[in-house]
Amino acid sequence: MKIARINDSKFQETYALVSDDGKHLVTRQEIQEQTGIPVPPSIKDFMFNGWLDEVRKAKDRLTYKHRVEEAELLVPIPNPPKIVCLAFNYYDHARDAGLTPSDEPVIFLKPRTALNKPYGEVHCPSFVTRLDYEAELAVVIGKQAKKLSEEDALDCVFGYMIFHDVSARDIQFKDKQFTRGKGIDTFAPCGPWITTKDEVPDPQNLMITTKVNSETRQNSSSSNMVLSIRRIISGLTRTMTLEPGDIISTGTPAGVAMSMKEPRYLKNGDVVEIAIERLGVIRHKIIFQ
Repeated sequence: MKIARINDSKFQETYALVSDDGKHLVTRQEIQEQTGIPVPPSIKDFMFNGWLDEVRKAKDRLTYKHRVEEAELLVPIPNPPKIVCLAFNYYDHARDAGLTPSDEPVIFLKPRTALNKPYGEVHCPSFVTRLDYEAELAVVIGKQAKKLSEEDALDCVFGYMIFHDVSARDIQFKDKQFTRGKGIDTFAPCGPWITTKDEVPDPQNLMITTKVNSETRQNSSSSNMVLSIRRIISGLTRTMTLEPGDIISTGTPAGVAMSMKEPRYLKNGDVVEIAIERLGVIRHKIIFQ
């Protein structure tokens, strides 16, 4: 199933289920009215405390009355405990950067304040000179996990979504680490919703594309990851506890601006569109201010 966090037509924050084709939705109140299940106000409670499983049993009673564009799509998961991002986790991206991929997760943490709506504007400080895009497949954790084997790693996964790891390369290269250049407010658009893992039987075989002003810049597959999602989760849980709502963004494939012979960084007014097979599309305008 697909779960979206929205502002409805009355500008009230709630959540909704999205139809299989991604075009229609049914709101929390309507889920309750149509199924008789007293679903909770909190999207986290709905996703992580068993309520989604109850609604799934009654899904044949649901009527998706509204078009998705009637609602404002918000960041799918509010206030995640952690946003863990991987660096150089695609062979082609690492090669373009002249690096040898690590056999362990190389990570950095992105602040929650960087999160942005799937169609929200990315606001870039005017002093940034090299703004880059990175399309990524993100994992949403559904239950607490520690010291998981690779075999059991996907047991803690709730679902998947698109994540854009917007990056100020000039700051990143100056600092020699990633936090400031990738942690600016609005630098993590994600969504458009969370797709539960049962709808993604093989997360290691999803097409990933990025377009800038309709020009394809990235065109790859999650099959090109260095470390699989199983291995990422297993490796992370050896050193940290994963919690419900944590986001793990699994790295970007080749095609970013910094790897071009003549880098074509993002400019004011550019529109970035990222699509991942089975997960939908996010789109946002770049605004320098």
